[in-house]
Amino acid sequence: MSDVIESNDAAMPPEQKYFVEAAKRKRSDGTKQFEQLHFSENERLRNLADDPFADHTALDKAPSPINDGGSVKFLILGAGMGGIVMAIRLIKQGFSADQIVLIETAGGVGGTWYWNRYPGLHCDVEAYCYLPLLEETGYMPKEKYASSVEIRTYLEDLVKRFDLGRRILFRSQVTALEWDERSTAWKTGLVARSGPGGKDERSLTVHADFITLASGLFPYPQVPRVQGLSDFAGEMFHTSRWNYDITGGSSDVAFPEMDKLKGKRVGIIGTGATAIQAVPQLAKYAAELFVFQRTPSQVNVRGQRTTDPAEWLGKIAAKSGWQKERMENLAEHLAGHRAPGVDDLVNDEWSRLEAYCALIGSNRFGRIAPDKAQEHIGQMIALDTAHNKQARERIANVVKNKETAKKLTPWYPTWCKRPTFSDMYLETFNNSHVHLIDTDGKGIDSVTPKGVVANGQEYPIDILVLSTGYRSPTAGGDPGGRMGIEIVGRNGRTMSQKWNEQGISTLHGVFSNGFPNLFFQSAAQAAATANYMHVLEVLSQHIAAIIAHGHKKASSPAEKVVIEPSAAAEDAWGMQIAQGAAFFSATVICTPSYLNLEGEAFEMPPVDDQVAMMKKAKAAIWQGGLVEFTRKIEEWRGDGKLEGVEVTVAA
Repeated sequence: MSDVIESNDAAMPPEQKYFVEAAKRKRSDGTKQFEQLHFSENERLRNLADDPFADHTALDKAPSPINDGGSVKFLILGAGMGGIVMAIRLIKQGFSADQIVLIETAGGVGGTWYWNRYPGLHCDVEAYCYLPLLEETGYMPKEKYASSVEIRTYLEDLVKRFDLGRRILFRSQVTALEWDERSTAWKTGLVARSGPGGKDERSLTVHADFITLASGLFPYPQVPRVQGLSDFAGEMFHTSRWNYDITGGSSDVAFPEMDKLKGKRVGIIGTGATAIQAVPQLAKYAAELFVFQRTPSQVNVRGQRTTDPAEWLGKIAAKSGWQKERMENLAEHLAGHRAPGVDDLVNDEWSRLEAYCALIGSNRFGRIAPDKAQEHIGQMIALDTAHNKQARERIANVVKNKETAKKLTPWYPTWCKRPTFSDMYLETFNNSHVHLIDTDGKGIDSVTPKGVVANGQEYPIDILVLSTGYRSPTAGGDPGGRMGIEIVGRNGRTMSQKWNEQGISTLHGVFSNGFPNLFFQSAAQAAATANYMHVLEVLSQHIAAIIAHGHKKASSPAEKVVIEPSAAAEDAWGMQIAQGAAFFSATVICTPSYLNLEGEAFEMPPVDDQVAMMKKAKAAIWQGGLVEFTRKIEEWRGDGKLEGVEVTVAA
């Protein structure tokens, strides 16, 4: 690398600085340093996860799409983007909305876009790629990067367009899933809530021919386990449940006027992707703002702009298949597959992140043998050099106080934490009433009734905002464990038992032998990119196509269809995934974060334990990137055979 930095009295190259900074943040308690609000034993903290947006009176009056003892063909767990798109893809395969029920814990649709309503929130991925089914609906996003208000409204309109609103059981969650061989259906335990605040509970048992798990990446907000947090005497809330009664303003606008913050000392813990957008808005209204930082984010240029109708009609959405082409163009640029003569259609900071492929895969470098991992890591660091240096220099150019700029400078490769994009965040620290409290990787010490203690000093606070993220989407092991339920398949064997013994075992990342008619949306053993909506679209189309293929073998609608992959097919798929796993070795130099289970994912089994090593390798994603994965599964479906899928039909 060309540049060196000063650390203490000795100069060191940036890659060495990466290791030094990562080591500061490595903790022996790993993911246990956090507490999930939903499951907290402390009532105040647990209540921070309540739904502040639900209209409980209206929901109590709405008819239920399914009752105790009822049955349905398709039960989809989640009415966020994944669940909505899954339902629509089933409808497009010829099934009807009346055959579908979605189970949703919230009081409305949208998933993460229902819960997250903090001020300034916009999606970091271009709206033309991110909003699903734009070509089918003809909708033109208002801006290049859509606000949470626009996204939530669009998803509500999608639900209406496909007549799904009456098919959603809100304020409910699945508690048990067990395959019933006799009825060839999933016996499903539910808890449905009603009444004031949605506090009244009733249990239901229903049967579903098919289950799809679509719970999303971040269903469980978390807070650090620090002394005194629940005893804070002021107002407190988590950013995933923004409390406008405390701040003033409304979730109905992207940039609300938070007049209740005037004269208040506000503290915000966390400087990840959420804080990057919320901090500038808090700073507009608070008398003083204290930003408590453990690890700085890499903050890139945003470049927001209004959508030009002429450009939209004449260039962006001008031809059939435009959205798939645009999504794949972005995914290919992120994977480093920049073919000669192929334009960068999105042309933003995401599409220029060459080294991000270290996290999401690429076929640009061929297969990486395990003994070449160190060489590959060096290659990835070199690929990241120019961009990472540019991002650091931007901070020095924008932030006037040199000491503050130094503390805001991230020292890790671009792929280690989700990059952020803002034209307001760094500028905020030029205001005299905004104070960066950097903890040098340690995090805050404690919370008192009057404030936050960091670096041994107490900072008086009136309102405390917890921008402390979510449980890692990979925590919990199998798909059921990530939702807090035990999935019981054939012969009473649980999915957690199977995956503990064999490691992740799927075909194409969407279903597993021994668990018929059960599908899930996950990047593991599938593929990934920065635009998770693209992943959901690919997987939902794949699942719906597999289900439709199975039904071609039924001679009448009354016949039950049972679909699952063969054990041999999923073993072969797992081997293909494992063969590409060494490509992702560059993640081992990363600072602890939710992407690596706060460093727990780096723990390797003994090299002579071949079984454990194989299980570890099988947990990877498709090395060649999302588009290559898409072509592979499209080709697999193309011959109509769906090799490796076992289909049986019963009356």
